[in-house]
Amino acid sequence: MTVLPFVDERQLLVPASPSDVWVALGAHMGGMRGAGVLAWLLGTSPRRPSGAPLEPGATVPGFAVAAVEPERLVRLAGRHRFSRYALTFTLAAAPGGTTVSARTEAAFPGPHGRIYRLLVVTSGAHRLAVARILRDIHRRAVTP
Repeated sequence: MTVLPFVDERQLLVPASPSDVWVALGAHMGGMRGAGVLAWLLGTSPRRPSGAPLEPGATVPGFAVAAVEPERLVRLAGRHRFSRYALTFTLAAAPGGTTVSARTEAAFPGPHGRIYRLLVVTSGAHRLAVARILRDIHRRAVTP
């Protein structure tokens, strides 16, 4: 496993069991299969979806499942023209539900990588995107 620099970590308490949150996380990943245009523009690897979400080796545009501990952790990893990155979701039982954490690590090599980091991370766009992912997982976990 490649060690990448820490970017940020966000978390959210979801009023549902870890198993329900795990299913919601898998459903969210299944919904990412339509991100092909962005994957093409950025030159992501992997570029196409394959396998079942949350299974080792499965892919969605921009991410491959690098590690899985069912109902506890999934590590997604990928790269594109401007960055190498990992997004790790950790689930932990907590009073009132399950805490879901999303930890981002990434390297932004070269001048184009530094510009990309400025546009995506420093601008706050990444923070908003991760918050949206966590809200979607929350919604999927608590909606029958």
